[in-house]
Order: sequence, then structure tokens, then C-alpha cells
Amino acid sequence: MADSAVWVGVFTGGTAVLASWVTTLGNARAAKVQAEASAQVQHRDRVRETRRAAYLDLMEQAHITGELFWRVGDAYAQLDDPDDRLTRIQGLRVELRDAFAPLMRCVRVIVLEGPAPAAEAAKGVQGTAAEACRALWRVTEGDPGARERFDEDHRAFRHRLEEFIEAARTAMIAS
Repeated sequence: MADSAVWVGVFTGGTAVLASWVTTLGNARAAKVQAEASAQVQHRDRVRETRRAAYLDLMEQAHITGELFWRVGDAYAQLDDPDDRLTRIQGLRVELRDAFAPLMRCVRVIVLEGPAPAAEAAKGVQGTAAEACRALWRVTEGDPGARERFDEDHRAFRHRLEEFIEAARTAMIAS
């Protein structure tokens, strides 16, 4: 009888040790899965906030650029003297050059952060802004039809900005 009591004790102890080991292993795996899930959520949140900030920065810089484009139209509406108009437009070109560098920086950040549709849309905003600036330069050079080309490029800029905003919105919903 003592023999069977020893075996029962050994078996019970072994079972307890095995159950403890299995529980510990399960808890360790659950903790690892939980930690990985938490890290993924934190990474996704960090990417989302970085993208959101980049998108907002580009929209702000595009707003500044667009405001300067609108002022060109104001120069035509408000100034009858061609020399005064030319002086105002040349001043606006200087302001646009100063506004273009931050716009390019914002586009580069979005190209880095992605996703690809938002990056392509941001490059479209930059490209049409550059075209409008070139057309404005042609206006100051007195090229015939340059004002109409500028107006077309300004419309294209506004359209590209709308496309970017939609691409940014889609990217934010997807993330």
C-alpha cells in the first residue's frame, strides 16, 4: 500500500508540474501575442498621426500658394495701370518663390510617408503650382496669352489640390 501511495504522490506531483509548465507556456505565448498586437497598434497610430500632420502641412502651404495666385487676379481687377500691375505681379512672384520651398518640403515628406496615391496627388499639386509660377513669369515677360495660361494653371492647381485632399482623406480612413 505504501508503494501505491508513493506512485500516486509522484503521479500527482508530476501532473501538477506539467500543468504548471503548460500554463506558464500558454501565458507566455498570450503575453507575446498581446505585446505584438499592442506594438502594431502603436505603430499604426504613429504612422497615421505622422501622415495626418504631413497632409495638413501640405494643405496649409497649398492654401498660402493659392492665396497668392488669387492675388494675381486681384492685380488685374484692381489696377488699370500696366506698370503698377506688373510691379504687383513681380512682388507676388517673389512671395510665391518663398512659398514654394515649404510646399516642396511638404510634398517630399508625403512622398516619404505615403501611401502611393496620396504621394502622387501631392506631386500633382507641386507640379501644377510650378506650372502656374512659370506662367506667371511669362506674364511678367509680356508673353501673349500668358495670363490665360496662368488662369488655366491656377484652375489646374485648385483641381489637383482637391484630388490631393480626397486622396489624403481616403488614406486616413484606410489607416
